[in-house]
Amino acid sequence: MLKIENLHARVEGKDILKGLTLTVNSGEVHAIMGPNGAGKSTLGNVLSGRDGYEVTEGSVIFEGRDLLALKPEERAAAGVFLAFQYPVEIPGVNNTYFLREKLKIMQISDELLHRAVNEGFSGGEKKRNEIFQMAVLEPKLAILDETDSGLDIDALKQVAQGVNALRSPDRAFLVITHYQRLLDYIEPDFVHVLADGRIVESGDKTLALKLEEHGYAWVADRDPALTTEARA
Repeated sequence: MLKIENLHARVEGKDILKGLTLTVNSGEVHAIMGPNGAGKSTLGNVLSGRDGYEVTEGSVIFEGRDLLALKPEERAAAGVFLAFQYPVEIPGVNNTYFLREKLKIMQISDELLHRAVNEGFSGGEKKRNEIFQMAVLEPKLAILDETDSGLDIDALKQVAQGVNALRSPDRAFLVITHYQRLLDYIEPDFVHVLADGRIVESGDKTLALKLEEHGYAWVADRDPALTTEARA
């Protein structure tokens, strides 16, 4: 479904991604973990086509198409969905725009449909609303950018329940997170560690447990090529 090869990207003149390679097949859930500044959110933003991110090298093929050649709205139409780390408020547009179906997936009441998108929402409500939108849009590739950020345990469980309900053989997920706790509820098929703009370690869900125990310094010690900044 998704094949990323030697991807390099920069933001405001600073190189962030420095040769990232990753293949994601249909039906798979891949967790992307790493320290601050490793390039996790940059990867999500590059894949979705967000302005301000310059790809300087490499390729991204999505279902046989050159994803980088598509405009953001064309990527969305092709089935790429990004759940933002910080969902924005859209005053004047209520959630009926995303239809009335599938409310049960996120345990959301009808009252939400009549509120402006994310306006006045708590952090947990915004994240649940993002997953609700994903349920309605039914993307082929869902990218969750630190969806667990700022959530209490109850909200985290609700978001994870929605994600798990949407798992299917025809849909893939990239779950970007700092912490292993999200992966207690969304079990990944693969875990990758991103550091200094590239994937430096891959494994199954037990890799996340090792990171929880030893921290990211454990990976840096295993890879002498990492910069001092990536070790921090």
